Order: sequence, then structure tokens, then C-alpha cells
Amino acid sequence: MNVYMMLLLAWGAGLSAFLGGVFARYEGTPRTTTKREFIHGITAFGGGILVSAVAFALVPEGMKELNAWSLTLLFAGGGIVFCCIDAWLAKQGGNASQFLAMLMDFVPEALSLGAVFAVSPQTGILLAVFIGAQNFPEGFNAYRELKAAGLTKKMALGGLFAASFFGPLAAISGYLWLSDTPAITAMIMSFAAGGILYLVFQDIAPQARMRRHWTPSLGAVLGFIIGMLSKQLLG
Repeated sequence: MNVYMMLLLAWGAGLSAFLGGVFARYEGTPRTTTKREFIHGITAFGGGILVSAVAFALVPEGMKELNAWSLTLLFAGGGIVFCCIDAWLAKQGGNASQFLAMLMDFVPEALSLGAVFAVSPQTGILLAVFIGAQNFPEGFNAYRELKAAGLTKKMALGGLFAASFFGPLAAISGYLWLSDTPAITAMIMSFAAGGILYLVFQDIAPQARMRRHWTPSLGAVLGFIIGMLSKQLLG
């Protein structure tokens, strides 16, 4: 029963990104300055959440399990690989930084969810709730980005819906194979952390800024607080 609950929770956490995309698809408020501030604020909020994931979830696991050289190489490798992917996407005329960052955050956390669930289902449930809370604004931002890159509304939502199934796949992998191999989990998380940090500063943070408006960037502070509180509550 615990395995089925874990799979459902992992899928639900991923489905939160799809629901964020649905909200972005159907919200129909006029294009006012207030709406622009809100959109920039949501982008900053998602960026703050991603930075908090790097700071409180991904890097600490690597620091705990890996030596300094392994940690450095994996973290740097994640940044370099996603720098190359980002440059390749730019040459193709597209941009999927927020979608990529969402997956880079979601998949390692779902792996961790599976590994944690094998030991403490109660902690796993709480972790799933926080992953879902993170994914909603990230899905909102990713949908708008995919639309701006030229995808149709159905394709953008379809991509987010398909991505939700990475959750159960990663969770069952973590549950079956990674609960007794924390070093491998730490390696995956460290690589993802480098990729996320690159994407945040290269693509996401610049989109959050709005000239002559100062409040949207407070979304990053709020997003970081959400991550900080989740770390505090999860111990």
C-alpha cells in the first residue's frame, strides 16, 4: 500500500506543474501593468524556489555524501552541460530554460522522495506536498515560456502533463534502488544543482526584472522562504 501511495503522491506533485500551466492557459485578465508585475513576480518566485532547492535540498546531500573533488566536478559538470544545451537551444531559435530547470528540480527530488519513503512514509508525504507547492509556479512559468517558444497551447500543456509521469518513475527508482545507495543519489543531485543554478542566473532571473518596478523581485525572496521553511519542517 505504501508503494501505491508513494507513486500517487509523486505523480500528484508532478501534476501540480501541469495545473500551473492550466492556470496560465486560462487566466484571462487584461494585459495591464499590474498583470505584468504579477507575471514577473511569479517568474522571480519560481527562481527563488529553484535557488532554495539548490541551497537546501540538492547541494547539502552532495556535501554529506561526496568528497570535495567529486562534488566540485559534478556541480561544475551540471552547469557546463546545461550551458551547452542552452546555447544549442538558442541557436535553434527556442528557449526552454524554465521547463528544463523544473525537470532538473523535480526528478532528483522525486528520486529522493522514493528513497525517503522507504524509510519514513510520513516524511515522504510532507516532502511530496512541498514538491507540489514548488511545481505549481514553475509550471505556470514553463507554460508561458513554451508558448513564447512557438508551441501550441495543447503541445505546451501536453509537455507539462507528460513531465508529471517522471515523478512516479523517479520515485519508484529511488524506492527500489537508491534507498541503500545515498552516494548515487547525491551525485545526481549535485549534477542537477549545477544545471539549475546556471539556468536561474542565465535565463530565469533576467526575465524576472521589470524596469522601474521594484516589487516583482520580492517574489524571489518569497520563493526562497518557501524552500527554507520546507527544509526547516522536514528537519
